[in-house]
Amino acid sequence: MVKKEITSAAKLKKELEEAKAELASRNKKLKLSVKTEPKKKAEPKKKAEPKKKEARKKVEAKKKAEAKKKEAKRKAEAKKKEAKKKEEEAKKKEEEAKRTYEEELEEQLTEDEIKNFAIDKTDMDKLVNRVTEMIASYATNGILQNILWRKLKLSSRDGSRLALKLEKLGNITREKILENGRWTYLLLIKKIPISTISIENAPCLVCPVEGKCSTDGEISPKTCVYIEDWVLTELKTKKRHETN
Repeated sequence: MVKKEITSAAKLKKELEEAKAELASRNKKLKLSVKTEPKKKAEPKKKAEPKKKEARKKVEAKKKAEAKKKEAKRKAEAKKKEAKKKEEEAKKKEEEAKRTYEEELEEQLTEDEIKNFAIDKTDMDKLVNRVTEMIASYATNGILQNILWRKLKLSSRDGSRLALKLEKLGNITREKILENGRWTYLLLIKKIPISTISIENAPCLVCPVEGKCSTDGEISPKTCVYIEDWVLTELKTKKRHETN
């Protein structure tokens, strides 16, 4: 009876040791599983990192591209503004280059000042008539004002004022033209003023036999040597004025 109980105790002890061993084995496996679990969880994180980096790179690249685009747009706008500014300056210079002394005078002087312009110690009526007749001699071709002033030995200051005066009086018109790279005026006849200068020396005014003169009489304008001399003198005077 005692022997049987001893056997049962040994068996029980063995079973207990086996149970302990199994429990230790389970604990070991459990520890191993706990240790390996974080590693298993970390693996997806490692895989996700490259994707995030790639996404960040794309965002940064997009930002850089947008920044470059904005900078290029800014430069283009600045370049466009600069070009517009230069164009406006060039246009302004061109307009200033076209501006003549006469245009400045018209802004500075009143209409009465222009019409009443006079040169010291000069009979303006005679000068106006002479200039008008000279311009008329060029018919529709006209004459450049600087050439006319040289012929009359007038300064450009007096000549310019005289041209404005003649235009205001309605005797001439001025056409603005570009001549040898400079803006000037072509003077064209519009109206020749009535003048008595051409008949002041007519022989008929002082002819002693004017009462006997007739077209069919013995004394006639057709055969009058005085009239012939007077006409020839007037023609020579006119030609001399044209050449001067």
